Formats: sequence, structure tokens, C-alpha cells
Amino acid sequence: MAFISDTLARVKPSATIAVTQKARDLKAQGRDIISLSVGEPDFDTPDNIKNAAIEAIRRGETKYTPVSGIVPLREAIAKKFKRENGLDYKPSQTIVGTGGKQVLYNAFLASLNPGDEVVIPAPFWVSYPDMVLLNGGTPVIVQTSQQHAFKLRPEDLDRAITPKTKWVLLNSPSNPSGAAYSRAEMKALTDVLVRYPHVWVLTDDIYEHLVYGDFEFVTPAQVEPNLMERTLTMNGVSKSYAMTGWRIGFAAGPETLIKAMDMVQGQQTSGACSIAQWASVEALNGPQDFIPKSRKAFEERRDLVVSMLNQAKLLEVHKPEGAFYVYPSCAAAIGMTAPSGKVITSDEDFVTELLDQEGVAAVHGSAFGTGPNFRISYATSNALLEDACGKIQRFTASLR
Repeated sequence: MAFISDTLARVKPSATIAVTQKARDLKAQGRDIISLSVGEPDFDTPDNIKNAAIEAIRRGETKYTPVSGIVPLREAIAKKFKRENGLDYKPSQTIVGTGGKQVLYNAFLASLNPGDEVVIPAPFWVSYPDMVLLNGGTPVIVQTSQQHAFKLRPEDLDRAITPKTKWVLLNSPSNPSGAAYSRAEMKALTDVLVRYPHVWVLTDDIYEHLVYGDFEFVTPAQVEPNLMERTLTMNGVSKSYAMTGWRIGFAAGPETLIKAMDMVQGQQTSGACSIAQWASVEALNGPQDFIPKSRKAFEERRDLVVSMLNQAKLLEVHKPEGAFYVYPSCAAAIGMTAPSGKVITSDEDFVTELLDQEGVAAVHGSAFGTGPNFRISYATSNALLEDACGKIQRFTASLR
């Protein structure tokens, strides 16, 4: 009798974690590796946030917290949604989880029945379809194209919705493509969703503050208030405040759903780390001057990477609106032969040869549902990015 559950056979390990680990292993063996595979700001958490955590420890805020989060954090979340997104949520309509990933997972666990469909535009963050599968749902993948800037088109969304659709999942700015929806583009999608009252909207807004130029971030419930009663708006402190390891995500939505998610979390992890929650209160309520500084640095890096990769042979790179990723097409490299003698038959071959030959770690696009592409994270120093992009140029020039 097999000991491992049948459910687990339906999911795959995270490709981004696997590539990052491979890069770490090669580094440990003494190889000179530049890892562009991890989705994590290289900046340190701001001092005011660290100090708030230290003060919380000194005050003795080291006990179990309420499952849905401490009251001051839930109040800060409600204020954040009002201040930045024009959304009116009561603290009782918010929930805090151990990272955004847990919030999404618990929403699916609390709502999906076998056969329920979740519409997910591709390329997608690697965990979305597997979270749906683990909770008995069916991911319905809708392809986007580089030609349309990797954005879901309203007519494609309309075609994907069936009587079994439970959720549509929207991630803007996107991991892995960096694509972000303008107000007009988001309104075109919400106009479709308004016509299907049985469909709920799950938004992953974790990269909200990382948009460039004069691009204005919007979230579905803000653009279409009629969707408020069937939208879960998810966000967190990890990317905006360089707090990845603090593991705090949050969401706001209808109270019935929040209560169901609270019940799930109460039997699972209970409340998130007390110290991380107090640090997050300071992140949301304290000075916000860290955000424009890091945004400016990321915008410079994006421009550097897009410019250098567009000078590489065989690559085509779209300039994204947000996040800290680019998603080049390596379609022209398929069928070419690397100096090792290996014929490149897929984007996975491309990134494997790139890592082996030049010591640059990237993630293959097929892991995100759209290829042949690969994802590069530019959340590292300009010097390292320049070095890595030079090596990618050399690698593509070496293909025959």
C-alpha cells in the first residue's frame, strides 16, 4: 500500500525553489554563480521596522496571537486598503497569514469543492495551479502572449468561464512577467466578471508598490465596486518592505469568507508570529519613504536588464510595467547546439546550459506555464546584473 496520499501525486515541487537550491549547491562546491532565480528584494528591512520588532520583544509581545491577527495589525491593514486603494474594509473583514502563500492556500481550502474551476492566466506564479490541485479544484490555464504584453484579454477570460468556475485569479504586477494592468485594462476584465455573479475574484497584489514610470496601480474591487462582495484582495509586506523572511501576508474580503479562512487557519497554524505582526504594524503605519527609494533602484535595474538582454542574440525581451522580473523569449534558441554539444530542445535545456556554462541561474518559463521563455529576477545589485547579462550575451552568441 502506498503511504503517500494520491493528492500529493497531482502536484510538483516548486521550480523556483529547486533552481535556487541548485545554484546554492553549485556555489557550495566553489563555482562562481550569479543567482537570478529568487524572488526576493536584496535590500535589508528598514531600521524602523526592525526596531519595532525589538521593542515588541522587550514589551513581552511573545505569546500566541488571535488566529486572524492582532487587532492593531488588522486595523492597520484596513487603513492601508482605504489610504492606498480607496477600499472600505472593517478590521473584521481582514485576515493575517504566515505569508501571502498561506492566505491564498486557505482561501482555496475554505472555498473549493471537487470539480470547482479556478481560472489562472499564464504565465503564472508556480504555486497557483498546485494550490488549486491540493484543494480538490481544477486549474483552468488561459494563455497570454508576449505580443499582448503577457496580459489576459477580456475575450479570453470570457471564454474560460464556465458554470463550474469558482475563482478567477489575477496577479498584477505579475510574477513572472512583470506585466501590470492599467485602469482601462483592469476595467475591461471586471466588466466581464460583473456578468458572472457566481465567479469570485482573487487578487494577488503583493508587488503593488513596484510599478515604474507614471504607471498607476489598481486592484479589481477599486475599479469595479460591484465586485467588492465577491473579491478577496491579498497583499503582504514581503516585497514592498523587504520583509520576505518575516512571513506576513494579509487579505481583506467578505466577512463570511474571512471567518471560513479563520476556521481553517485555527486548525492549521493558528496566528502568525507575534513579533513579525508588530513589525508589520510599523511597516504599514510608519514612514513610507523606503518604498519610493527601492522602487527607483528597481526601475534602474529593469532598464539595465531589458537593454542588455535585447542586445543578446536570439532573445526577445518585453519591457514590463512592474515587479522585479523580466521574461525573455528564447524561442530562437530552440534547436541550436550549445558548446557542450547539447541540443537545446526546450527553455529548461536553455537555462540548464546557461547555468552549467556561464554560472547564471534563471528559471525556465515552462515552470510558469508559458514558454519557451525564462524568468530573470533583477532583485540584485547593478554590478551583478551587468555581469550576469554580459554572460547571457556570451552564452547566446556561443549557440550554433
